[in-house]
Parts: sequence; C-alpha cells; structure tokens
Amino acid sequence: MRKMRSFILRFFVYFAAFLTVGVLLYIIVYIVANGVGHLSGEFLFGKPGVKNSGLMPMVVTTLYMIGVSLLISVPIGIFTAIYLVEYAKRGSKFVTLIRLATESLAGIPSIIFGLFGMLFFVITLKWSWSILAGALTLSIMVLPTIIRSTEEALKAVPDIYREGSFGLGAGKLRTVFRIVLPSAGSGILAAVILSIGRIVGETAAVILTAGTVAKIPLTLMQSGRTLAVHMYLLAIEGIDFSQAYATAFVLIVIVLIINFLANYLVGKLKKG
Repeated sequence: MRKMRSFILRFFVYFAAFLTVGVLLYIIVYIVANGVGHLSGEFLFGKPGVKNSGLMPMVVTTLYMIGVSLLISVPIGIFTAIYLVEYAKRGSKFVTLIRLATESLAGIPSIIFGLFGMLFFVITLKWSWSILAGALTLSIMVLPTIIRSTEEALKAVPDIYREGSFGLGAGKLRTVFRIVLPSAGSGILAAVILSIGRIVGETAAVILTAGTVAKIPLTLMQSGRTLAVHMYLLAIEGIDFSQAYATAFVLIVIVLIINFLANYLVGKLKKG
C-alpha cells in the first residue's frame, strides 16, 4: 500500500512537471509557427504604419523600459532585502511594516499601478506620457518580486560563510558584499529575470504612463510604444494578427537573449 501511494505521488509530480514544460513548449512553438514566416527586413526596420509596421522603435522603447526600470528597482530591492536579512532586528515593527507593504504591492492589479502612475507622474508632476513615467511605475510593480526573491536567496546562504568571514577579520559590510551577495547571485538573478518578464509583458500600466507613440524616444521624457503594447494594439484593433504573432516572436527572442546574457554575467562573476 505504501509503495502504491509512493507511485501515485511520483506519477503526479512527474505529470505536473511535464505538463508545465509542455505548455511552455506549445506556446513557443505556436507563436514561432504563426509569426516567424512574417518576419522581414521591411517588417523590422520599415516605417511604422498600418500596412508596414516597422518594429525598431518598439524594440528600442522596450529596451529603454527594461533598462531604466531595472536601474531604479534592482538597487532599491536588493538593499531592502539586505536590510531585512542582515541588519533588521527580528520581530521589529518596522520590519513588519515593510513586509506588509511588500505583500500589499504584490497583490495590487496592474491597472491600479497604471492609474497611480498617470495621476502622479503624468498629471501631478506634469511629465506627460514618457519613458520615465512608465519606468517608475513599472519599478514600483516589480519591487515586491525583487525584494522577496532576494530576501529568500540571502537567507539560503549558510551562516558558516558569514562566520568564516567574521573570523578572518572582515566587517559586516564587507562580508555582505564580498561573501553573501555573490553566494546569493543565482537567486537574485531569478528575481531580475522574473522582473524582466513582467516589464516586457505589461500593457495597461504602460499605456497609461508611457503612451503609444510609435517613434524612437530620444529622451526619457518622450513617449514611446513597447512591443507588448504594440502587439496588443495590433490584436485589439484587428489590424493584422500575423504582425501580432511576429511581434510576439520578436519579444520572446529578446527575453531569451536577455536571460542568456544575465546567466552568462552571473557565471563570470562567480568565477571571478
């Protein structure tokens, strides 16, 4: 009877794993099959329009949005996690307040973030629709992911690493930045990758804060259109579903390239 229960449990575990991988592969294959045939030089580099939708402005805007959002959110998220794990007193009311704020932010719908960004950054601060307004809004959205994932990665570092560093005469700050953070690099990388996925896939908050102008923004105070927003507009307006699939394919390729580069850099840092 015990062997039968073990077999059934193992079957469901393997089934869940294969189902997850299968769904991912199906989505990728479906998008590739429907989108790769519509890629061309004109599609990628032509002038944006109804019949000829050049993607280069959207690609540049998406990269801008990723870079600026991570530049703002990653340092804040990592330093907050360091404080919670390495410096804060357990049971502190301030720590409880931070965790409550983080969990509350994680549960807020993206459209609420978009409305806040529009009312505060676009209207109150009078930045208009701009890359900076969109990036700041997205930074607030991904902060809970970065904080919680980094916090768990720091907790997973064995205490013997810290004790060994202290025993060699290193201070608290040096131990954190030279021993603990590199050891938690893979967990921090996972947080960054998850954040990139949410940034590139967000539409509602970006439309309300960054706008939909299909031009390459020359400054952070200009409006732009990301690939996700462009794909949404193509599909919702019924302009061309083939272009929407092709845009989705380009978006997936960009995310895969960024993830590969992130893993490569973390590997180099570990070896260094």
